[in-house]
Amino acid sequence: MIALDLFLTNQFSEALSYLKPRTKESMYHSLTYATILEMQAMMTFDSQDILLAGNMMKEAQSLCQRHRRKSSVTDSFSNLVHRPTLDQFTEEEIHAEVCYAECLLQRAALTFLQDENMVSFIKGGIKVRNSYQTYKELDSLMQSSQYYKGESYRHFEGGVKLGVGAFNLTLSMLPTRILRLLEFVGFSGNKVLDTSVKTLSKSFPPRPFLVFPPHPGDAHKSLPVQQTLSGGGRELKPLLKTGTCEPAPLEGSRPMASRRTQGAMRGAVEAMGTQQISPSLSQDYGLLQLEEGATGHSFRAVLCVMLLLCYHTFLTFVLGTGNVNIEEAEKLLKPYLNRYPKGAIFLFFAGRIEAIKGNIDAAIRRFEECCEAQQHWKQFHHMCYWELMWCFTYKGQWKMAYFYADLLSKENSWSKATYFYMKAAYLSMFEKDDYKPFGDNEVELFRAVPGLKLKIAGKSLPTEKFAIRKSRRYLSPNPVSLPIPALEMMYIWNGYAVIGKQPELTDGMLEVITKAEEMLAKGPENEYSADDECLVKLLKGLCLKYLGRVQEAEENFRSISANEKKIKYDHYLIPNALLELALLFMEQGRNEEAIRLLESAKQNYKNYSMESRTHFRIQAATLQAKSSLENGNRSMVSSVSL
Repeated sequence: MIALDLFLTNQFSEALSYLKPRTKESMYHSLTYATILEMQAMMTFDSQDILLAGNMMKEAQSLCQRHRRKSSVTDSFSNLVHRPTLDQFTEEEIHAEVCYAECLLQRAALTFLQDENMVSFIKGGIKVRNSYQTYKELDSLMQSSQYYKGESYRHFEGGVKLGVGAFNLTLSMLPTRILRLLEFVGFSGNKVLDTSVKTLSKSFPPRPFLVFPPHPGDAHKSLPVQQTLSGGGRELKPLLKTGTCEPAPLEGSRPMASRRTQGAMRGAVEAMGTQQISPSLSQDYGLLQLEEGATGHSFRAVLCVMLLLCYHTFLTFVLGTGNVNIEEAEKLLKPYLNRYPKGAIFLFFAGRIEAIKGNIDAAIRRFEECCEAQQHWKQFHHMCYWELMWCFTYKGQWKMAYFYADLLSKENSWSKATYFYMKAAYLSMFEKDDYKPFGDNEVELFRAVPGLKLKIAGKSLPTEKFAIRKSRRYLSPNPVSLPIPALEMMYIWNGYAVIGKQPELTDGMLEVITKAEEMLAKGPENEYSADDECLVKLLKGLCLKYLGRVQEAEENFRSISANEKKIKYDHYLIPNALLELALLFMEQGRNEEAIRLLESAKQNYKNYSMESRTHFRIQAATLQAKSSLENGNRSMVSSVSL
């Protein structure tokens, strides 16, 4: 807990130094130490950082293995017939199980990063599945009547809620075709839910209020850490002693997820006995578990908060419809931002929230604060540079956007191809008479993009593939320029959902798009003409939608489908036009029409750029449309019965 407090106050090296002496004897010290190293590796993508984190996580897993319950041949046979119960475990052993599951999951992530061959994928997949099965068993044990709460039960429960919540949220977001594959190899979101559904169907316990866990800096006062976790023999010294004081609810707090609880109860009967993964039920239960973990009094509470913030501010935004539960994100962040006003992690999330709300200037200030708050981990700076690049894109300030893309291309190794592409894209947005003080030429930058391709987890990044495909037209001696490449990439990252909150920004973007449309109309026809015209129609339709010009937006989206056979290269435009038209219909309450369009986009188009991301968005939109239909039908039934 002390190490966690050091980490949250940007004292990263101090946190590692505090943990290191006990990494050979304490499961939690070892796991936390390895987790910090893994976070660093994930941000740098440096091979040495990945190797170091992987070795440390392997040591942590070995330590957890030593503390797990030892099974004899008789025990193994018995477990095939009867599931083990918690009364068969010591408190140390159940903590070892949850820590072991965390190690497996984190090692899997590092395995995917470390190697590019099929063997690494198989190894990583096995680790993920074993971790999943462990969390599922622990969740079942927690729901059993034999569950006894030991002195450190909150930290055990926090670990289970973190793992089960993360798995269910992930399953809920995956496209149908991936879910079918996962079901085949043994995953089932509903099976994770089985035990909890039974509990829900009996009577759901009162939900906790949104409260802030004990201050990690005070952990040594209320939660003193035992000097050893290994203990000889079977007698167990408690891992942590829980404090007796209960923090009062925050001002304005409320019971969390009552809607979600009711949804889970309604879906209980449907979930029981099925082998299929229900995305909506997995999502509800995943959020429920993480929210309970976030309000719990365990050191994993802050990890649950961070995961929820990632979900609300990144995953549902970039891979969803852009409809973010921003109020929930703000309530989760507020107490931590108050406690750690200079904490780089929380300043970064504060910037994301402001950006999603359309408060671009406020977002810029937050990201700049985040950069100033610490100098130890430059990777946090790079995350802010990426966000600042987009903030200035939203404002149409191409020179500033170029400045941050240039910084990233020089300092960060995540995707040089993407950074070079963005530099070229911003230069191409300049007017002919604009002064370019940077010394770069956009044509040369575009031509350099294909040679910068990087492989992560054995595959090229989707954004890199997209950038490389778009750059190919510049390989010709007389290249045909991309019309508005920066605004096209902005669509890939769902940026129009940001500017849509501010009419003046949307108007400014529409003006740029309209100029590009006029230039295409005046210019000579070429092999890319149909593709470029359809791209402009898609982006124009988005701006018109957010400005409330619904009929014009629909016409622009429909014109892309009408010209489908003319498109030669940018085939991604067609399913995305159907997706955007469906989202437009959903805003008008035309959910049945929207679902038909989404089904067409999913089933009728394959092998196009950014296909997986489009499928994620289709999945999110379909869930939303079906939920609206179900709620509408329920309202009609209720009104009739009244």
